[in-house]
Amino acid sequence: MNENQIPHIPVLFNEVIDTFKDLKEGYIIDCTLGYGGHSEGILESNSNIKLICNDQDDEALAFSKKRLEKYKDRVIFNKGNFKDVIDSFKDKNIVGILADIGVSSLQLDKNDRGFGFDGDTLDMRMDQNQHLSANEVVNNYSQNQLEDIFRNYGEVKEYKKVASLIVQNRPFTSSKELAQFLSKNMYKGKLHPATLPFQGIRIEVNNELGVLEELFDKIESANFRGTTVAIISFHSLEDRIVKNYFKKWTQKCICPPQVMRCTCGNNHQKGKVITKKPIIPTPQEIKQNPRSRSSKMRIFKFDS
Repeated sequence: MNENQIPHIPVLFNEVIDTFKDLKEGYIIDCTLGYGGHSEGILESNSNIKLICNDQDDEALAFSKKRLEKYKDRVIFNKGNFKDVIDSFKDKNIVGILADIGVSSLQLDKNDRGFGFDGDTLDMRMDQNQHLSANEVVNNYSQNQLEDIFRNYGEVKEYKKVASLIVQNRPFTSSKELAQFLSKNMYKGKLHPATLPFQGIRIEVNNELGVLEELFDKIESANFRGTTVAIISFHSLEDRIVKNYFKKWTQKCICPPQVMRCTCGNNHQKGKVITKKPIIPTPQEIKQNPRSRSSKMRIFKFDS
């Protein structure tokens, strides 16, 4: 890939820039740098802001270092899972936090990564240094384990059937082979029959829901003041976690529900939710970038 090619269209780009436009100075943590689209826009639109750019994907980091070369005096690059980045930099003046939880277009399109339906491998690892891959999940997990993944992570209605079919017909050697198999054997609706099973496998491989919850726990324990947090999610499981944490952070009383009278002081609200409803892409954006159609951004601002 030529470094002058832009491999990924960042979703809700204008909305992200607008979210952070009034920040005067300090650091924004881009927890999921990817190919630098959001980061470049923020750096370009606000000359007083510095960025901490984090990703666990070596290829994404290498590309973005070249893309953001002209801003190198204002950028710190960090390799790691986004659940750990807050602890590493919480002592800096963090005025904003951005996390785009989706799989990047390049990861989906590169067949050797195994995320897409034409993948040459069964991989799906965002961090290619980790051990667990889709190959291990698909070919070695028990039928009960697969049922749990497809039900809880993929929200697959026919989770028992999918798990049974896979166990009876494995091994599978590539995402393409698995996607074609599911397409032949499953009901064809609006979505490709492999869409939700692949979602479940990918979430399991990368512990996506667990690390998202850890990110929120780390943000909460950092006790930020005046910091704006913007999270972009792509399916209901992620969005539910974002919504529930933001709701938790607005609660004044944290007494157990069974307590008759408040004893906690009723002063535990950490800030306010900026987005009563999630921000979603415009029809124009969806037409330009169909993969943006399921994205939702929620924003929270901690009290100063």
